[in-house]
Amino acid sequence: MKTKILILIVVIVSSTSLFSQATKKFIDTGSVKNQFDYLITKSYKYKDYKSVKTNWLYKLKTNVADSISALKKEITIANSTINSQNKTIDSLKLAVNSSKETVNSLNTKIQSISLLGLQFNKETFKTIVFSFIAILAVLLLFFITKFKQSNNITVQTKQALKELDEEFETHRKIALEREQKVRRQLQDELNKQKKD
Repeated sequence: MKTKILILIVVIVSSTSLFSQATKKFIDTGSVKNQFDYLITKSYKYKDYKSVKTNWLYKLKTNVADSISALKKEITIANSTINSQNKTIDSLKLAVNSSKETVNSLNTKIQSISLLGLQFNKETFKTIVFSFIAILAVLLLFFITKFKQSNNITVQTKQALKELDEEFETHRKIALEREQKVRRQLQDELNKQKKD
């Protein structure tokens, strides 16, 4: 008898819960979490178990599948956008690398000077040019000094030559006078001897 009463109570309680669930309508709007919460709170509780209407489970399953499908579409679109952006990023990286190479090439051209088909760094070129100028300046000073010395020697030599010419001219005059004097004397002696 106890078992019959227990079965009768269970049947009455379950039919009451079925009747009460039949009048309730499942909400199929809102987030999936809210739908699960609604399902859990509105389902019939028996000890540690909950009894849920099958059509509510199917409706929830459909909603979850729709949500998953929508999320998959969003993921596909997001992946497509990511791939497109990655391609754009790659092309921009290539453009940046190309720009960097162009800038480096221009900097190299700016920092170098071409002379006789050879590229020189500006600093190296400046060093070479200033060294060349310094060598030329030293050589110029050397040649100016040598020229002044040679000029002084030439002036002194000309002066000595002039003095020597004057001395020679004086000596020539004296020698000419002496020669004339000696000739006169000789002539006088010759004349004297002729007379005698």
